[in-house]
Order: sequence, then C-alpha cells, then structure tokens
Amino acid sequence: MNAAFPATHPATDAKSDRPGLTILIAAPRGFCAGVDRAIEIVERALEKYGKPVYVRHEIVHNRFVVDSLKEKGAIFVEELDEVPDDAPVVFSAHGVPKSVPAEAERRKLMYVDATCPLVSKVHRQAERQLEKDRHIIFIGHEGHPEVIGTMGQVSEGRMTLVETVEDVATLPFTEDDELSFLTQTTLSVDDTHHIIEALEARYPQIVGPKAEDICYATSNRQAAVKELAPGSDLVLVIGAPNSSNSLRLVEVAERCGTTAKLIQRASEIQPEWLEGVGTVGLTAGASAPEMLVREVVDKLAEWRTIDERPILVTEEKMTFKLPRQLAD
Repeated sequence: MNAAFPATHPATDAKSDRPGLTILIAAPRGFCAGVDRAIEIVERALEKYGKPVYVRHEIVHNRFVVDSLKEKGAIFVEELDEVPDDAPVVFSAHGVPKSVPAEAERRKLMYVDATCPLVSKVHRQAERQLEKDRHIIFIGHEGHPEVIGTMGQVSEGRMTLVETVEDVATLPFTEDDELSFLTQTTLSVDDTHHIIEALEARYPQIVGPKAEDICYATSNRQAAVKELAPGSDLVLVIGAPNSSNSLRLVEVAERCGTTAKLIQRASEIQPEWLEGVGTVGLTAGASAPEMLVREVVDKLAEWRTIDERPILVTEEKMTFKLPRQLAD
C-alpha cells in the first residue's frame, strides 16, 4: 500500500449491513479533447447533412458511443466501398492512410476528417522526415487503426514498425543509415521510453521528435493510475478491449502490483471481485463517457456503502477546433 493511502478493509457501515468501500476515482479520466471533437463532428454532420452519415471505422473505440451515434443516424462501415456516392462520410479519430481521402476525392464523396489533431501532427512529422530522406522507425502496435493510418502516410518500405525492445535488436539498419523515430499516441509511457532508449543506444544517429508523440491525455491517465493503484486493492478500467489507451491503463495498474480489470459496462463487474477488497481504484479510457463511470459507482453502491475520493494529478483544458465545413 502507498503511504499516501492508508490501508482500508471492509467495515460495516453503522447505518447499513453493507460493508464500506472506498473508491479512488482518477482525474483526469474518460473523454479527451480528440474524442470530444470526433463525436461532435459526427453529431454536427448529422445536423448539417441529415441522416444517414457514414463513418469509416468506429469513430472512437467505445461501443456505448458508437451505439448512441447509430441511434442518431450514423452508419459505421469499414471501407469506403460501403459508402454510397451521394452520402457524406466521416473518417475516425484514429486517422486514415493517404489512400482513403484520395479515394474519396476520386469518387467526389463529401468527407469530413475527424482525425485527432495530435495524430495528424505525427502524420506531418512523418512527411518532414521523408523530406530529409530519413527512414522512419515507428513504435506502435501492429494492426491498430492509428498505426495503419500513420504507416499509410508514406510509401511502402519507408517506415518500419517496432513493438518491443526485442524488436529493436532485429532491425537491419547500420550506424550509417539516416534514421528517425515516431510513436503511436496511445502507448505505455514507460514501455515507449525503454524502446526509445534501445533505439538510441543501437543507433546514436537516430532523430526523434522535438516533443514526445504520446498524447497528453494518455500520459495524464497513466499518471493518475500510478497515483491510485498502490493504494487500491483492485483497479477497474472502463474501456473497450480494442482501445489501446485503456489496455495500457490496465498494464500500468498491474505493474504497480494491483489487480486490474478492464470492463466496458458496470454489468460486467462480478461481486466476487470485491471479496476482501476495501479500496477500489476507478478510471476510464479516453473513449469512455463519464456516465459509464457513474454507472460503475452506482453498481458498487448496490453492494457496499461508498466513500468516493478523487485522485487529481492535473487539470486538462485542451480543446481542438472543428473542421472548417462544420465550424459554423
């Protein structure tokens, strides 16, 4: 247990036969500025163009958000060939390969790009490194939409993906090669640091971005979990199983020595998880709305007498502008 959080044990509340439960709630948590912007883009597109508005890939990785937008008239597809010629289409917050807007323009589709501006920044960095004739080593998770989108900014063979420190040892480059590195925005801060160290040790000439690519929201949510996990008997992370930043929060908690569970909704919580538990840490990935946090607290309150305590590491005030065609 962290000294900042005295050990707590289930104790019977005087007004109830339910044992007490302390919930340490991470702040910040949940929606980031890029997710807020992406959801608003779909909602404004529906207002401006009417139903239906097509969305290529999940706008953000959260089933609750996707289902709520479906109810408003959004239709989610995986590829542009599923979009009719006369329908508007939105690209997801994760970003898309250059071939996607090129195909949309060839078909004269009306499209709105909801790529998170921090992901777009990485895309621009990739272009600048190519202009300097450097090969790019990209740190990320194979198959993630953001990785597919970023690697799709350059021609084949100009970017190499690494996922682990071990991958660095297998790279075919020499100290004579012009190299640079970039990273996915939703990685583990600690893991990425170790991979970058390995790259710089093997290739002293490698050039990195002026500021780290891991986004502020990812870093802040991981920092909050590092604060609450040592004082918790169990950490609950609200997020989707395909959400990179949510999975990283589970890993951060587990590295603090605390059992962690990834859940999408409160209904997934099993009562036996709380056996012997006096303190629960609670957080939400960047695609999870606050109402799901309150849903979890309410579910826990069905079994225990709740004492909520916020764990604040920083305040987020970041906002991003909407695309021009929807800004009015």
